[in-house]
Amino acid sequence: MRTSATERPGFVWVAPALLFFGLFGLAPVVVVGYLSFTSWSGLGSPQWVGLANWSALPGDGQVRGGLVITLTLTALCWATQTPLALAFGVWSAGHQRVRAVVSAVFFLPLLLSTAAIALVWKALLDPNFGVPAQVREWFGLSHSNVLGHPTLALYAIVFIVLWQFLPFHMLLYQAAARQVPRSLYEAAELDGASGFQRFLRITVPQLRHTIIASSVLMLVGSMTYFETVLLLTAGGPGNATRILPLHMYNQGFVAFEMGYASAIAVLLVVLGTGLSLLVVRVTGYSRMTSQREGM
Repeated sequence: MRTSATERPGFVWVAPALLFFGLFGLAPVVVVGYLSFTSWSGLGSPQWVGLANWSALPGDGQVRGGLVITLTLTALCWATQTPLALAFGVWSAGHQRVRAVVSAVFFLPLLLSTAAIALVWKALLDPNFGVPAQVREWFGLSHSNVLGHPTLALYAIVFIVLWQFLPFHMLLYQAAARQVPRSLYEAAELDGASGFQRFLRITVPQLRHTIIASSVLMLVGSMTYFETVLLLTAGGPGNATRILPLHMYNQGFVAFEMGYASAIAVLLVVLGTGLSLLVVRVTGYSRMTSQREGM
């Protein structure tokens, strides 16, 4: 049933949210967009340089390399987090006490800061005293310096990000799974459908809104893994894990090229927005209608 315009809340209801978003969301983006056309060391007044910062981006090999590593990290994080979060979220949606206890323990990483998680895992992966050094002889590993290996370092970051953010996305799927009408499962059981068939033919289609929303959050969030990479590897070894946000940080707060760093920041905003719009466009999210109870 359509709701008439007169029954909708007035503009005053959304004014606080719009004001908050404008001050802390849009205004910084506008300022960074302006700085991307200037040369500024952080002191004094920015000097207008036009498109100089933007024209330098294509010729910066670290921008091109950082973009590839960032997209690779984004793809790996989505490919690992989505199926596991979906499976654990649906499992934890049950009302058994054991599932509630396990879920509560599993959500503990959400209470920790990103910096604390990175420092803990850096200690656990220490090449001399960490877990790899202890189990090296058991599995016949050739070395124990995981964060110092060009390939293993990126996989280690993917695993740590998975460990940190899986509970959040699991929580989204848990809440959505509990809204799937039980009548659908009861009808499928009468038709003789197995548990896997009910999951594949009922649960997954009913959670398509959540899958897309979770995917968008993962894609956009992958552009903000700066502190994790900085504390774990600082972009190394070499430039193996030098993602674009870390390159932006180095340009801004190490080289004090705030204008050039702002151009990289705007590039990240455009990249994240483009990926989000692509997901919404390809999946037809705006045309979907919900069949869940209460919606």
